[in-house]
Amino acid sequence: MKITLLQIDKTDQSFVEEAVQEFSKRVARYNPFEIITISISKNIRSKSIPEQKNEEEKQILVQLEKYESVFLLDENGKEYSSVEFSQQLQKQLNSGKKSLCFVIGGPYGFTDSLRKKYPLISFSRFTFSHQMIRMLFCEQLYRAFSIIRGEKYHHQ
Repeated sequence: MKITLLQIDKTDQSFVEEAVQEFSKRVARYNPFEIITISISKNIRSKSIPEQKNEEEKQILVQLEKYESVFLLDENGKEYSSVEFSQQLQKQLNSGKKSLCFVIGGPYGFTDSLRKKYPLISFSRFTFSHQMIRMLFCEQLYRAFSIIRGEKYHHQ
């Protein structure tokens, strides 16, 4: 199963990008993994928040047509422990589906219509920037694979 992280706009914090790249390489040792970045026009950021979210939704939906399973990373989603997340990942891997996509929205999150259409996963009741969650997601995806494989990365 190919796993994709779909994100809005590039990461402009170098320390975050370095961590994303490091954990992406680690994940790719276990499973095909790619990161797709949707570029948003700079003039969109001068519009209202609802207009920004609607524009992002249009571009996200075009991308999501090709995935069999989709999860949105959203602060209002279901929280999992690392072990529980690895179990959910294992279920997806065993499902027979060929593609799985996790989506990180822009700075203001997702529209209500996207939230209703796809299942939501939350990493914490804390709110993280849309850039920081990229790094946290990639680390947790790597951790999930190490748990599935019974490796020593995760201590419990």
